[in-house]
Amino acid sequence: MNGRIPTTPDSELRIPNFKVDRKGQAGFTLLELMLILTVAAILAMIAIPSYQAYVVRAQNAAATADIGQIEMLVSRYAPQHNGELPPDLSTIGMDAKLDPWGHPYYYHTTFEGTGNGVGRKDKGLHPINTDYDLYSSGPDGKSVAPLTAKPSQDDIIRANDGSYVGVAANY
Repeated sequence: MNGRIPTTPDSELRIPNFKVDRKGQAGFTLLELMLILTVAAILAMIAIPSYQAYVVRAQNAAATADIGQIEMLVSRYAPQHNGELPPDLSTIGMDAKLDPWGHPYYYHTTFEGTGNGVGRKDKGLHPINTDYDLYSSGPDGKSVAPLTAKPSQDDIIRANDGSYVGVAANY
């Protein structure tokens, strides 16, 4: 070949003029629509739980970060005040701070009250901290002292004097 594109007469390049009868052919068939809806429903069934799990992880991470920030402010306060812990979160300017679910963070020293104090307790009913408790009541907004109680399972807690910060159910 000489590098040229072969040509054909015009009659061979013509596309026949097809007439389409549009009666009954104006859109998708019922079967096609049902197939599309089925595929969309399957994708939604997969995507929605994954997204919800992502939102929960993000909220837990935000609460954990907030507790870390408050913990840092408490640790800065103590040396400036003869080793005394702040009496409440307003002393360090964090009383208006809300967790990702719109609830306040809870703070109290574990030396308050009588007996074993009012501190949070683990499954053996031993205090989880020796200095102070700091926690979020979690998505349900409910919390009780023992971490094994159902209302406390979703709390984001500070435990082991700050060695653990996370979901109470995982502690």
